[in-house]
Amino acid sequence: MWTATEVLLLWLVLQAAVTDLALRKIPNVLVLSGLLLALALHGLAGPPWALLTQWLAGTLAGFFLFLPLYLVRGMAAGDVKLMAMVGAFAGPLRAFDIALLSFAAGGVLGLMLMVASGQWRRGLANLRAMLVPALLRLAGMPLQPVPLRQGQSVGGMPYGVAVALGTLAVVLAPHCRAQPLL
Repeated sequence: MWTATEVLLLWLVLQAAVTDLALRKIPNVLVLSGLLLALALHGLAGPPWALLTQWLAGTLAGFFLFLPLYLVRGMAAGDVKLMAMVGAFAGPLRAFDIALLSFAAGGVLGLMLMVASGQWRRGLANLRAMLVPALLRLAGMPLQPVPLRQGQSVGGMPYGVAVALGTLAVVLAPHCRAQPLL
């Protein structure tokens, strides 16, 4: 049986994915509405500490899981805020699962977009330009990070779609398990 929390979460991430595809933007009003709905649902569903353990911890987990990619300009702020909203609904542990699946879905979608647009060679060159200095620094060589030159990006990706796919997978998983016949 579906819970109201699951239905609302899926509806919100679907709306975010559609909006991100159409406008390349995730509206703040959608994220704020989702945060407030999650707060209300957690407040109604259980003891007062559920607000701290699920809503607040989930919001912070979602936010901080995506923040590093925003800081290196790998995603937009709307994607980070969307993941914070998802964490507010899902709680910190499920937010972690959703983030991992969203990263995987985002990687696959990103590769598909690069291949479809014919930008895969430049994408691989960009990846090499970022990874080689990072690996050399990890090996102990004192190198400065090398940012991509202006115009070298192979394009943006509507990451709201990846977050929606990750959320869908985590929410659907318990409902897809085989049930005994008797």
